[in-house]
Amino acid sequence: MAKPRVFISSTYFDLKNVRADLERFIRTQGYEPVLNERGHIAYGNKEKLEEYCYKEIQISDILVSIVGGRFGSQSRSDSHSISNLELKTAIDLGKQVYIFIDRAVYNEFRTYERNKGNKEISYASVDDRRIFSFIEEIQSLPINNPISSFETSSEITEYLKEQWSGLFQRLLSENSKQKEIAALDEIRTTAKTLNQLVSFLVEERKNGDQAFKEILLSNHPAFNEIKSLINIPYRIFFSNINELDELLKARSFNPVDEENWDTKDYMEWLNSKISPGQLLKIHTSVFDEERKLKIIAPDQWSANLVLISDWSPTDDFDDDIPF
Repeated sequence: MAKPRVFISSTYFDLKNVRADLERFIRTQGYEPVLNERGHIAYGNKEKLEEYCYKEIQISDILVSIVGGRFGSQSRSDSHSISNLELKTAIDLGKQVYIFIDRAVYNEFRTYERNKGNKEISYASVDDRRIFSFIEEIQSLPINNPISSFETSSEITEYLKEQWSGLFQRLLSENSKQKEIAALDEIRTTAKTLNQLVSFLVEERKNGDQAFKEILLSNHPAFNEIKSLINIPYRIFFSNINELDELLKARSFNPVDEENWDTKDYMEWLNSKISPGQLLKIHTSVFDEERKLKIIAPDQWSANLVLISDWSPTDDFDDDIPF
């Protein structure tokens, strides 16, 4: 079963005890902690080491940023520290972020705000005044910047426990409303199609059969079928296989080479980034010889034209990913 991945970002030596306490807490919640010192980040040899930290954040669900009194290692490509850039990366990616600042540092930050023009002041809580500059930068963000101060790791874990409980309750509430929302969406789609057909008939079909085809194409049953099967939260549209490829790639579904299809009747797209993976199949009859989407009326549509199933690397393919 997939678990939420929680990336812990901070300097190490001054906060290693806090990091260890957080690791234990995250595991007790049934989540997967990601810590550099535990070897959880896979490093390659093609980029700077820090880049692999940022890549790991891309596949994490939550980032917990702990700001203490040490600036830490500076990035080779930026004036920020690496831990600062980890937080910036998570925010840019829209990840769920929680920021905790050592209380002594946060208290002295108020003094910095009043005296930041004075370069002669020495601050007892930090080893580099750029820490205060970064806190200022975080506070100026319009979204995704909940900040809490802490003195002990237990304050952090209690805060996270409350926050994650709230997220879970909201998820349950939203899930209970999904059927109602889906029904309303279907009604709206049907009403829109009927309105367009009425308008077409009232105008005495002055645009001929092409207008009728465009109405049917814009409300093609394949759109709602794919949207429902792979949980796309917004309305989708495509007119040919190339556009469908781009749409599915944005949802981590990549096209499978034709020689690896289970049957020549179904084209396949695979999402291997989740566990278990998902295999989407679309019947070749949905498209014409020019790879364009065929016009299919709702009463001609069959549910077996678009299928989805769980997939694992041992199912039907070799060890190499087939695309």
